[in-house]
Amino acid sequence: MAWFKREAGELDTSGEKKVRTEGLWVKCEGCRQIIWKKDLEDNLQVCPKCNKHFRIDARTRLAQLLDDDQYDTFADNLSSTDPLQFSDLKSYSSRLETAQAETGLTDAVINARGKLNGQPVIVSSMEYAFIGGSMGAVVGEVITRAIEEAQKTRTPLIIVSASGGARMMEGVVSLMQLAKISAALARLDEARVPYISVLTDPTTGGVTASFAMLGDLNVAEPGALIGFAGPRVIEQTIRTKLPAGFQRSEFLLEHGMLDAVVSRKDLKSYIGRALEFMAA
Repeated sequence: MAWFKREAGELDTSGEKKVRTEGLWVKCEGCRQIIWKKDLEDNLQVCPKCNKHFRIDARTRLAQLLDDDQYDTFADNLSSTDPLQFSDLKSYSSRLETAQAETGLTDAVINARGKLNGQPVIVSSMEYAFIGGSMGAVVGEVITRAIEEAQKTRTPLIIVSASGGARMMEGVVSLMQLAKISAALARLDEARVPYISVLTDPTTGGVTASFAMLGDLNVAEPGALIGFAGPRVIEQTIRTKLPAGFQRSEFLLEHGMLDAVVSRKDLKSYIGRALEFMAA
């Protein structure tokens, strides 16, 4: 019965193919199901099982909204000078260097000119991976330049928000951006140039308190966290348990804070129809 026994040594598997699955699967935070990464990408980073909208970067957003992924960027050479020489666990300058290296951007927003369903548009798309998409002097200036370009050329403006709010490392300089951008949007409104605000997960703090809620049309993706202060801070302040779904886009739509909640796969066509209506 020697053929039942392994004589010595290990089995030789050198000729076998090894299949690597690391990085090919993603666990959905909504339904906790395991999703094939390719299926998720084909579905625009939306869970095919529960419709959970995953966060996407600024470049992916532009590719999804603009025709044939064709666009020109502008005002992309600005970067913060760390005016306060701020430092906490790390220096602000080192955080900037890390974020710039990881994202390939100079700051947390991209301005782009392109076409959406054949219509010329200017899009400012925020990058959450860049220090939480926080708004400092550079983000304020870049978005303001997009607004001014839209007014100058009478081109509809779209701002896609994804931000934790004002950038605390720049102190009052970051808070000044709320008034700066809001004033520019007021001039755009006087010129009767359409502005559509797209709120994604998350849109909070000073961004919500300024340009994100000032659109002629305020549209959000399903399940997006939208608010000024976080739910935990509010609960601790008012000492009351908040209702289920508080500060999610569906809750805000129900209470009149948004005009629509639109799935990512329908977002481009929805904005296109809205721009046609506004132009008419």
